[in-house]
Amino acid sequence: MSATSSSPRVYTVGFWLMCLSSFLFFMSFNMLLPELPDYLTRLGGGDYKGLIIALFTLTAAISRPFSGKLADTVGRIPVMVFGSLVCFVCGFFYPWTSTVAAFLGLRLLHGFSTGFKPTGTAAFIADIIPADKRGEAMGLLGVAGTLGMAFGPSIGPRITAATSLNTLFYLSSGLALLSLLVQGTMTETLPQAQRQRFTWSLLRIHWSEVLDPQVFQPALVTLLCLFPFGAILTVTPDQSQALGLGPANKGLFLTYYTVASLAIRLVAGRASDTYGRVPVLRVSSAVMAISLGLLALAGSSVTLFLSAAVLFGLGSGLNSPTLYAWTIDRSHPERRGRGVATMYIALEVGIGLGAVLAGWLFSNTPAHLPYVHGLSMACTLGALVYLLVGVREKQAVPAQ
Repeated sequence: MSATSSSPRVYTVGFWLMCLSSFLFFMSFNMLLPELPDYLTRLGGGDYKGLIIALFTLTAAISRPFSGKLADTVGRIPVMVFGSLVCFVCGFFYPWTSTVAAFLGLRLLHGFSTGFKPTGTAAFIADIIPADKRGEAMGLLGVAGTLGMAFGPSIGPRITAATSLNTLFYLSSGLALLSLLVQGTMTETLPQAQRQRFTWSLLRIHWSEVLDPQVFQPALVTLLCLFPFGAILTVTPDQSQALGLGPANKGLFLTYYTVASLAIRLVAGRASDTYGRVPVLRVSSAVMAISLGLLALAGSSVTLFLSAAVLFGLGSGLNSPTLYAWTIDRSHPERRGRGVATMYIALEVGIGLGAVLAGWLFSNTPAHLPYVHGLSMACTLGALVYLLVGVREKQAVPAQ
């Protein structure tokens, strides 16, 4: 039930199963996000809200070189299975954390899930999709992940209100297990000649194996454009409360954002295949900057707040699959895992920095929110300037 590179069809059963696995995986850990700041506060760690995202992204970033190397040696599927397994275990153990230190330690461990699963997924998709369909394929894969991100934050608070927070944690764990089981139906796409049996020596990483210089440009743009996402994950639940949206709507911004992102991916999934990676990224960076400007000016306006969510979703929906496709374009076929891992390291650094600086600037003071969103807007404008003056069009074509 899997796709291979020799299949005459572009979108086979294997591709759609991967989309299903991605949907379940992203729904699993995103459904927790609106509840975690309050949970940490009840444990006595209200001053550490920025670490909820930062610690998660720290271990995700640290694990990328390992997941990239293992994806290029042991295989794509084992890397994905390990990521889903970590997500399953962590969701199960959240109810057992009774101290701030235990909670933050579990967040640190949970980050390994996204350090492994998406790296293997992107390499798997690159193996089975031709170059002229990469933008569209990454858009469709993004639709699956975005659906998970949309359903997760919207139903998480409602599940908690109707049952209990522990039920939410166990449900999150169960969804990760389903994601893992779906992956078990697939066939490995790494060529047999490149595969090695896992040994502990494979975990010895040389500096040359950490970053792929071929993907420096998409990695830099990724870092700048994902900084705002880390900030938004950190402060929008509190901003929703300050606007009087109520506890059940703490994830409303993320819901509007992800639905808008989903819509644009469905409509414009092939945009970068048709018009080029860099032109699409210029447009998406500009739209994200405008949305963050609106968010900084939202004040007490729910309309501006949710309008900003929609615009940010539209910009991100164009941005994300294009960055994935551009990264794979620039990666050597035998080092796709490393190339994708490099982009993900930039992603995690961007999200982590956004979360830490947002938590520091916000400091549980709603009057500081414009400073948080203003800094995020400066990052997206920096990406736009770099794309306008620092990247030549011919640099965005496939390297192989």
